[in-house]
Formats: sequence, C-alpha cells, structure tokens
Amino acid sequence: MQKILFLFLDGVGIGEEDAEKNPFFRFGFKTFEKVFGAVPSLKNPVLRNKDKFVFPLDATLGVAGLPQSGTGQVTIFTGVNAARLVGRHFGPFPYSSTIPVLEKENIFLAVKKLGLKPYFTNAYPKIYFDYLRSGKKRLNVTSLMALQSGVRILNTSDLRAGRALSNEITNFRWVKKLGYKLKIISPETAAKRLLRLALRYDFTLFEFYLTDHLGHWRLKELFEEIYLNLDAFLFYLLNNLPEEITLFLCSDHGNFEDISIKTHTRNPALGLAAGKGAETLANNIKDLTDIKINVLNLLK
Repeated sequence: MQKILFLFLDGVGIGEEDAEKNPFFRFGFKTFEKVFGAVPSLKNPVLRNKDKFVFPLDATLGVAGLPQSGTGQVTIFTGVNAARLVGRHFGPFPYSSTIPVLEKENIFLAVKKLGLKPYFTNAYPKIYFDYLRSGKKRLNVTSLMALQSGVRILNTSDLRAGRALSNEITNFRWVKKLGYKLKIISPETAAKRLLRLALRYDFTLFEFYLTDHLGHWRLKELFEEIYLNLDAFLFYLLNNLPEEITLFLCSDHGNFEDISIKTHTRNPALGLAAGKGAETLANNIKDLTDIKINVLNLLK
C-alpha cells in the first residue's frame, strides 16, 4: 500500500506559451524545465519523465462562468460536482448547501473509514484560533473538512517543533507580517520536513494558496520570493520522493498562469503526479470529480 502526499496549489492552471501572460514562461520554473524538460502549456499539456507526470484537469465542471475556489475545492475533496449542485461556480468559501456534502464525503473522513491515518500539515496562527473561538465559522474548504472529520488543526507549537509547515512554506510571512519569533527555513528544509511527515501517515495534505493571491496581484511585491520558494520546494520533493510515497498535486482553477488579468480563467487546472501510483492517477484523473476516488483507490 502506498502512502499519499497530496499537495493542493490554489489557482494554478495550464496556460498559453506567452511570456507576457504566463509567469512560467516569463521567469522559468526549474520544477518543469529540469524535471520534465518543458513547461506545460495549452499546446503541450501532458508531460512525462519516467514515473513523473504533468496533465490537465478540467475545472469547469460543465458549468458556465469562471471556476471558483469554494465549489472547486469541495469537488476535489469530495468527488461531488459542487458547481453543478449549486448551479454556478462559487467562492472563495464553500456554498451553504455544499457544507453538508463536505461533512459526509470529505477525503479525510474517507481515509479514516479505511482505518488509515490522515494528517493536515498546515499550521495556523493564534488569530485563526481566536476566530474559531468567537463562534464564526466562515472557513476555507481544507480547514473546514479537517474540523468536520476530527483531524487536528496544527498551531504555532507544532510549527516550532517541526510537526507542521507554514502556509507559505518558509515561515517568512509569519515572521515579517505576524511578528512570530520563528526561524525562517529554506524551501528545501520545508520539503524534507514534509516528506518526513508523509512517511509517518497514510494520507498527508499540504495546501499552498499564495499562487492564487499572486494571480490576483494581491501580493505583487512578494512575487519573486513566493515564486522561487515554491519552485525550490517542489523541485526538492520531486527529486527526493521516497518509494513508499505517491505524490499528487492539483489545483482548483486557473489564475496564476495568466497574470495579464486579475480574474480566474477557464484554462485546465494543473495536475501532477510522481511515484509508484503516478501513472494510474495521470491516466484516470480527467477533471476535479475524479480526484478523490482515484487517490483513495491507491490507499486500498
């Protein structure tokens, strides 16, 4: 049985071969160029290097309009077409009628029902727990499904002890924006930590949402640091993946691949798989509804 390391990258699609629009072509991305020999594009969306695959995911879900995070992420983590259920794409938070679906069908709960151990590696700062204690419940999909399924939400102590990762990988925003006295670590150190954790659990999830923020240009001044950190992080993971782990990476919609606009796109979302079960995932996952069932099949 394989262990699954699931990386969720918010707002990353496969776009045009246009350096004016697409940062992957403008600035380069060694994870694509050195591991796969090319950057994926609409003209060349499928890449392979031995047991490593890049492939497109249909994020439109047969619904008009621009895909959004709330419905897209509920679909990813439940297998239910949330946009069709709601009648439109919706985000950034889950639509009210999809919350019960998430509670019953989320992937953390499904892993537990198999008798296996899930782990959510993202640490949250004190302000997040203060928000929860206030009684407010407007949460993003990943943290909501963790709460719904009894998967522990990690905190600053976990981050200090090496049991968690910060949402931006290296701790730099925790230190510079939130004022925490933490060591800023390298992307490679963060990747080593994530692999160590993934070897301890059956299903390990890490969420990176800053790509969507960059696509909307909300963090333009931090673009280079965030971009390079993500590239180094992914490059290390793909080049040091233990044979016990199948890595699966996906996004919920396009955005970052076209920075000529500040909205989401209808481009295919990025899919990537590496390791023993990667070819199975690459062959069977065509859109966001296919993700949950195929990832779980590797755990059975």
